[in-house]
Amino acid sequence: MAKEIIKGGGFLLQETLPATVYSPEDFNDEQILIAQTTDEFVEKEIMPNFDKIETKDYEIQRELIKKAADLGLINASIPEAYGGLDLDHVSQMLIYEHLTGSASFSTGFGGTAGIGLLPILLFGTHEQKEKYLPKLGSGEWVGAYALSESSSGSDALGAKSTARLSEDGQHWILNGEKMWITNGGFADVITIFAKVDGEHFTGFIVEKNDPGVSHGNEEHKLGQRGSSTTPIIMQDAKIPKDRLLGEIGKGHLIAFNVLNHGRINLGAGGVGGSKRVIGQSAKYAAQRRQFGRAIASFGAIQYKIAEMAARTYACDSAVYRTAGMIEAREATIDRTDPVAVMKAIEEYAIECAIAKVAGSELLFYCADENVQIHGGNGFTEDYPAEGAYRDCRVNRIFEGTNEINRLLIPGQLIKRAMKGGLPLFQAAMKLQEELLAGPSFDDGDDESPLTNEIKLAANAKKVAIALLGSAAQKFQAALAEQQMILSWTADVIIDAFQIDSAVGRTAKLVAQDGAEKHAAAIDATKLYTHDAINRIEVAAKNALAAISEGDELRVMLVALRRLTKQEPLNTAAIRERLSNKVVEAGGYIF
Repeated sequence: MAKEIIKGGGFLLQETLPATVYSPEDFNDEQILIAQTTDEFVEKEIMPNFDKIETKDYEIQRELIKKAADLGLINASIPEAYGGLDLDHVSQMLIYEHLTGSASFSTGFGGTAGIGLLPILLFGTHEQKEKYLPKLGSGEWVGAYALSESSSGSDALGAKSTARLSEDGQHWILNGEKMWITNGGFADVITIFAKVDGEHFTGFIVEKNDPGVSHGNEEHKLGQRGSSTTPIIMQDAKIPKDRLLGEIGKGHLIAFNVLNHGRINLGAGGVGGSKRVIGQSAKYAAQRRQFGRAIASFGAIQYKIAEMAARTYACDSAVYRTAGMIEAREATIDRTDPVAVMKAIEEYAIECAIAKVAGSELLFYCADENVQIHGGNGFTEDYPAEGAYRDCRVNRIFEGTNEINRLLIPGQLIKRAMKGGLPLFQAAMKLQEELLAGPSFDDGDDESPLTNEIKLAANAKKVAIALLGSAAQKFQAALAEQQMILSWTADVIIDAFQIDSAVGRTAKLVAQDGAEKHAAAIDATKLYTHDAINRIEVAAKNALAAISEGDELRVMLVALRRLTKQEPLNTAAIRERLSNKVVEAGGYIF
C-alpha cells in the first residue's frame, strides 16, 4: 500500500516512484476474498437468472439484491454502527469490478448500494442513518437517486423541482418530475433534489409511499433493458420535515460528492467489464476457424486482442492507483467520520473523473472489438457480444457525461492552482525555461527494460503542464468557455495518467521479481505508451493551434515534437506475443 500522501492532481508535478504506486498485485487476502465472493455470486446467482433480469422481473432482482446484501456486498461502505461492514475503499471498488455479469443487475445494484445510500451515509443525521442505512444495507429496502430532469441533465443545478414548507411548518411540499431514475420502478427510498422556495438547491429523503409521490412508465432503452429506469413524479408530495438531507441550499455538495464515488466505481466496473469481454474474444477467436485455421492466428485479430489487453492493463493500473491514493489519505483521518472520508475522496476528484472517462471508453472499445471479432455472430442475440455492446454505451452518460468530466479535469487542476493548492503555474514556467534551453541528453537508466517508457511518462506529464499553463495564460477567466481546448487537454492528461500508472506498476513488478517474470506486463506497458504518446501529440497539436499562432506556435510545436519523440517500436511483434498469451489463457492475463 502506498503510504506517501500525494495531492489530487499532484501526479502531474512530481516524479512517480514505482514503490509508491498501489496496484492489483497489492491486494490483501481480505480484498481477494471479496472479489472471489462477488465472482461466485455472479456465476451462481446472477447468470442463472439472466433472462429473468432482462425481462424486468423486479421480484427476482429484489431477491438478488437481498442475497447480495447477505454476502456483505451491499453494506460494504456502511459503518458497523449502522449494521455495515465498513470495508476499505479498494474492497468496495472490487465489488463493482467483479459485478459485471449482468449490466442490468449491476446498475440496479449500484443504484442502491452506491448512489442510493451514500447521500444518507455522508450527509444524513444520526437519526436518518439509524432509520435507513440498516434497511438499505440488508437489502430489505432498495434505494434510488433522483437528480436529473428533462431540462437539466448535465446542468443539474438548473433543476426546476421545488420544495416549500407547509403552512403548519411540519412538512415539505415537493413538486416536479425527475427523469431517468435507476430503480425508479421499485425503489423504497429515494434521494431527491429540489429548490427550496424555487431558489435553494437542496436534498430530501423521500419514501415511495409518501403522499403525492409516484413513478412513471419504464423507459424503453437501447441497453440495460432489465434495469428499472422511470421518471419520479412529485405532485404536492408531502414529506416530513425531518427528511431534509443536509442543509438548505447545500444540495450541490451532496450531488457532486456522491458523483465522485460513482465515477471511480464506474471506472472499476469498466475495467471488470473489459476483462470479461476480453475473455469472450479470446475464447471465440481460439475456436472460430476460417481458411483452415483459428482466427486467433490472424494478425488482424491479434491486433485487436492485444490492444484490448494493453488498454485494460493501463486503465486497471490507473484505477487502482487512484484507490491507493485515496486509501493512503484515509489512513490519516478518522474513517468513522463520513465528512472526513468524503473530503478524502473529493481530494481526488480529478483522478476519479479520469477513471470514469477512461474506464467507460475502454469498455466500449473492447465491446466494439468483441462484436467485430465475433463477426456476424456478434450481431445476434445468440452470443453475449451484442448485449455487452448495447449495455455499456450508457456508461459514457452515467455519473456526469464524459464531456462534462473532460471539462472538469483541467478545470479542477487550474482552479486548485489559482488557489495555491498545486504549484502548476510555477511548474509551467520552469518547463518553459527547460524547453527553451534545448534538448537534454540524459537517457536515464539503461539497465531498465522501461527506460524509454519512463522518459515518455515524464514527457507526457510535461505536455499536459505546458497546455494547462499556456491555456490559462492566454484565456484567463474566459478559459471555461474554450471547451475544445479543455477537452484536448483532458485527453492528454487522461493518457498521461494511464501511461504513468502503467509504467509505475510495471517498474515496481520488475524491481520485485525481475523482467523475465513480467515480460507480458512490459509488453503491455510499451504498447500502451507507444500508442498513447501518438494520441497525445495529435491532441496537443490541436490545442496549441487554438491557443497560439505564428512564431509562438512554431516554437511550441518544436517543443512538442521533442517531448513526444520516440524510437520506432515493433508493435506487431508485441501484439502477436500479447495476443497469443491472452488466447492461450482464455482471457485477461494480468
